[in-house]
Amino acid sequence: MADLTIDEITDDARAKSNVVRLAAAQALTGANSAVIFATGSIVGATLAPSISLATVPLSMYVLGLAAGTLPTGAISRAYGRRAAFIIGTGCGVLTGLLGAFAILHASFVLFCCATFLGGLYGAVSQSYRFAAADGASAAYRPKAVSWVMAGGVFAGVLGPQLVQWTMNVWPPYLFAFSFVIQAAVAIVAMVVLSGVDAPKPAPSDLHGGRPLLEIARQPRFIAAALCGVISYPMMNLVMTSAPLAMKMCGLSVSDSNFGIQWHIVAMYGPSFFTGSLIARFGAPRIVALGLLLEAAAAGIGLSGITAPHFWATLIVLGLGWNFSFVGASALVLETHRPNERNKVQAFNDFLVFGMMAIGSFSSGQLLAHYGWDAVNLVVFPPVALGLVVLLLTGMARRRTAAL
Repeated sequence: MADLTIDEITDDARAKSNVVRLAAAQALTGANSAVIFATGSIVGATLAPSISLATVPLSMYVLGLAAGTLPTGAISRAYGRRAAFIIGTGCGVLTGLLGAFAILHASFVLFCCATFLGGLYGAVSQSYRFAAADGASAAYRPKAVSWVMAGGVFAGVLGPQLVQWTMNVWPPYLFAFSFVIQAAVAIVAMVVLSGVDAPKPAPSDLHGGRPLLEIARQPRFIAAALCGVISYPMMNLVMTSAPLAMKMCGLSVSDSNFGIQWHIVAMYGPSFFTGSLIARFGAPRIVALGLLLEAAAAGIGLSGITAPHFWATLIVLGLGWNFSFVGASALVLETHRPNERNKVQAFNDFLVFGMMAIGSFSSGQLLAHYGWDAVNLVVFPPVALGLVVLLLTGMARRRTAAL
């Protein structure tokens, strides 16, 4: 603390106040994705005309994530992050109401529209981690990102439990009331986010800065974006397929809910200390550790199809995602100046979720036609690519430093 200026100490105090609200919002918003991922493929299998289309609702969620990233950045840049947050939670309310309506009226198309809106909500929530770092000192930024992500631990408990408690409230309409409760949770998130101190950017921040292409050509940005593009889509591929794969293997919905719950806890639990690990060992090493854990999860998935095998796969997968994605996010923060942050962060998320959308639409086909083993085997080549790029970027950085 002695090395910080008075302005940096003041800015960190403001950032810490925001972190509390953003972490709470992360927990509440995470319940949105938890409900969708726990129910999406099962509802899809019930409503879709073909089993191969069962994961389309989850793919629509991911498409919403991709579609919402650039508008989130544009709204944040023009009107401030808080405006984007309120719009996002409004999409969350519509997700729950339309999802319940779609289940009650057995409409596959409307259910896909609901999950797309859920993706728009999720896209806005992805900016929480970057908002936490706004104005913070360089030393506090990784911790701010990490602590906001830690809010997802409570989403891991809240979301699947909401499904477990409410899925049979309106028989025979499985999960319909779960979406009504999800809408109520989104309203609470809206109230929490309305108190975030995120003023509209100053006019000087709306202009200037380097062209986006120039920033994106930096080796550091390429490594950060590529690792994000690998870590999140690979996690999503396995996670979205797991509930339906468990059902196909004769396991119960309760087994599936349990696996998703602990997967989400594993995704966000390490965030209590991931920031400190990044500060101590550097983001590239933490990203590499995360990618290796994702590969290990795929290996566990290939080793058996009992409930404990699925649970272990999902837990290790969540741990790997946390280290790789939080680390990649910290790397992104090192590549831009303050007045470039909204466009760079939105572009990074667009790349990540755009690739997720492409991969997600193939997950149902992959599982239906080639099985659970194929889903896990797909993980290994991208992870190897990410590790190679990290290694090459690190070697180039050391050579430059030695000159």
